[in-house]
Amino acid sequence: MPIVNPQGLKARSYYNHVKIRPGTPVFPTGQVAWDEEGNVVGIGDMKKQVEQVYANIDRLLAGLGVDRDSIVRTTTYVTSLALVPEIHPIRERFFAGLELPASTLFQVAGLAEPELMLEIDVIIMMPL
Repeated sequence: MPIVNPQGLKARSYYNHVKIRPGTPVFPTGQVAWDEEGNVVGIGDMKKQVEQVYANIDRLLAGLGVDRDSIVRTTTYVTSLALVPEIHPIRERFFAGLELPASTLFQVAGLAEPELMLEIDVIIMMPL
């Protein structure tokens, strides 16, 4: 499936500028480091929170009956830019062997609960 990285745009190894998948776009709720009871996992531990968020995204994908390659865009919200380097290795494992989605990252003042350090929002293309 097509990936587009137009000439003249800054290249990065951890995202593509455009990932095209046919289908119907789905815009689920952003995922945070909550377990199934709504408890924050990994308070004060960015690595554990990132792992929980990607595990929750996997659960979301399974519930929709699609795989990780159906994710065409991610938006990541972090409470501190200093924590961003802890995201990349886990993200790379999550998308290993796949064409990477388009991606945007924002620093925010806070999330739904003060213990949450990041939230990841995905756009999924459901096959026709």
